[in-house]
Amino acid sequence: MKKREIVVADMWKSRTSPIAELVDFACGFSSRLMISSGNMQANMKSMMGMAVLNLTPGMAVEVTVEGGDEEKALDAVEAFLSGNTK
Repeated sequence: MKKREIVVADMWKSRTSPIAELVDFACGFSSRLMISSGNMQANMKSMMGMAVLNLTPGMAVEVTVEGGDEEKALDAVEAFLSGNTK
């Protein structure tokens, strides 16, 4: 299991539907991907969970990844959330 704190970039500037894109992106990995902020936690592969988390630019989140491709998944999710990929 790997964890990393990430600050969410303003994904809304470069993406039409960033939350839906993030869920779709997360579903491409076999690992379990969880994201949390404060007392809220969501499965990154769940559109409803991600909508409830209500990501906003500048928000600090902790991403926890567990599975066979966890290192690759964590690096890719960090790049997505921090705005270092399109």
